[in-house]
Amino acid sequence: MSRQHALDTAKAYFDSGEFYAQLAPRIAIRSESQEPNRLEELHGYLTEQIIPDIEQLGFTWEIVDNPVEGFGPFLIAERIEPEAAFSVLTYGHGDVIRGYDDQWAEGLSPWQITQRGDRWYGRGTADNKGQHTINLAALGCVLKASGGQLGYNVKLVLEMGEETGSPGLKEVCHRYRERLAADVFIGSDGPRLNADAPTLFLGSRGSFNFDLKLQAREGAHHSGNWGGVLKNPAVRLTNAIATLVDANGVIQIEGLRPAPIPDAVRQALALLEVGVGDNAPAIDTDWGEPGLSPAERLFGWNTLEVLAMKAGNPDAPANAIPPHAYAHCQLRYVVGSDQDNFLAHLRHHLDQHGYHDIEVSAARMSQMNATRLDPEDPWVSWALTSMQLSTHKTPTLLPNLGGSLPNDVFAETLGLPTLWVPHSYPSCSQHAPDEHLLGSIASEALILMAGLFWDLSAQGAEIHKERASCKSH
Repeated sequence: MSRQHALDTAKAYFDSGEFYAQLAPRIAIRSESQEPNRLEELHGYLTEQIIPDIEQLGFTWEIVDNPVEGFGPFLIAERIEPEAAFSVLTYGHGDVIRGYDDQWAEGLSPWQITQRGDRWYGRGTADNKGQHTINLAALGCVLKASGGQLGYNVKLVLEMGEETGSPGLKEVCHRYRERLAADVFIGSDGPRLNADAPTLFLGSRGSFNFDLKLQAREGAHHSGNWGGVLKNPAVRLTNAIATLVDANGVIQIEGLRPAPIPDAVRQALALLEVGVGDNAPAIDTDWGEPGLSPAERLFGWNTLEVLAMKAGNPDAPANAIPPHAYAHCQLRYVVGSDQDNFLAHLRHHLDQHGYHDIEVSAARMSQMNATRLDPEDPWVSWALTSMQLSTHKTPTLLPNLGGSLPNDVFAETLGLPTLWVPHSYPSCSQHAPDEHLLGSIASEALILMAGLFWDLSAQGAEIHKERASCKSH
């Protein structure tokens, strides 16, 4: 059997309609992890859809309860070969964002795949049911083409809570770190940089969400009777925010800014163009850190965003000075930032500027650390070569995703080099009504992933040895 046979098997699997048929019942399960009454569906997705599939591939498995009460379970599975030279860990999530059923276009439902041209509509087609279905199917095609032997072990973590911030994932991976021990991580989530080019990214920006609050007094007071003698929390809070980030989006606190962009990252980003593709907003060229390209600002630098603000009653304003004001903010940050001390830097800065009355606190939502595999790591050039060989296209290398994923669990908790190969694209309406997967990307992704899994058999052990040798020197 040959590499080309594995790719042809993957192509035939798609062309026959088997992939569509396998994905359809998975989309039908309302695995909305943001809804408190969906635990049965979250569990059912694993038992009804994933476990029968991976058992046919030779995996043993265990469903692990979430250590965080009220959230969905985890599936841990292993496919072990006695003479395996190394192990690969893969990942996916079977939970989805809320369906927003009544907001979809006429004739579409979030819980039924509907094909219109190249678009396959349905909640989870892009994020993430379609993506991990592609990867497991590609692995099956390689096993079929290779006579059932890979030469390496495959381990799987599939969670049911990513859309709520992956509660419990770090704890579970720490608890089962010996079973999940591997030599490389290969997963799929998020979008390609654009629909036409396969993409490889090596980590993600971190996210640190924080709240700013100013409680001046109890109750609102008439602005005519008290204006000029009572502190206005909204005015004071907006002025405080203006000391954090200026009118052009440039971060003003040195402790919230990253180290200079490494040369290898700059070289990778120099080749990228952002803001292209269907429905992409026009780039504001005068926004963000001066002297950086749009790609460097998006993937190689930190950004401070105000995501929500409130004072008074915005829906029915009254002639009254509000008693309090609130802002929910977010710092997206890259490797090389002082991530352990963000809150201290904010507190110190506010105090220095006289804003002792403004409370700053980390938001309750899960925070994700910034991670990035070195673009010069041997696994990176191996993956890019494999992807190009399979697709006859030059793949795009992103040092890290602009958004955030729980990659810190795999890179830090499990200590793995991380390779992400996304199978979606920026205009897929992820997290919105009319989410869709492009059939053309799914077809190409099946071939691409079959190539990667095949090449692991032939070259993975040597890459593992080369990497170990580089680290020892």
